Amino acid sequence: MTIVSMPFRHFASALAATLVLASGAMAATPSAATEAQARYREDIKVCNSGQSNQDRATCRREAASALAEAKRGALNDASGQYQQNALQRCNVHKDEAERRACEMRMTGQGTTEGSAAGGGVLYQSVTVTPAK
Repeated sequence: MTIVSMPFRHFASALAATLVLASGAMAATPSAATEAQARYREDIKVCNSGQSNQDRATCRREAASALAEAKRGALNDASGQYQQNALQRCNVHKDEAERRACEMRMTGQGTTEGSAAGGGVLYQSVTVTPAK
């Protein structure tokens, strides 16, 4: 009987240590958790106001999923990826001047109007070319 309980104690100790280490590694920092909760509350406000592009149930589910990912530390800031994607859309322009104008619009220069909810966003810039 002593032979059976001895390995069980080692197993139990190893399991407890693994759980403690895993939970510490997966937990977000206190400030990150607070920020995630604040972001979740803001997301829910948007869902409840009807300002999102989704129905309320989907919006709330997405907000809850984002909160869970943030708590795991797996929710990264995608703004860099967003900016990169926006600039890649300009690669369709073969003319260098048109591509530069597109990149300027995508980086916030010029005017912007519309919304995704309204059917699209219009980016506009004006380039003055002197007469020859």
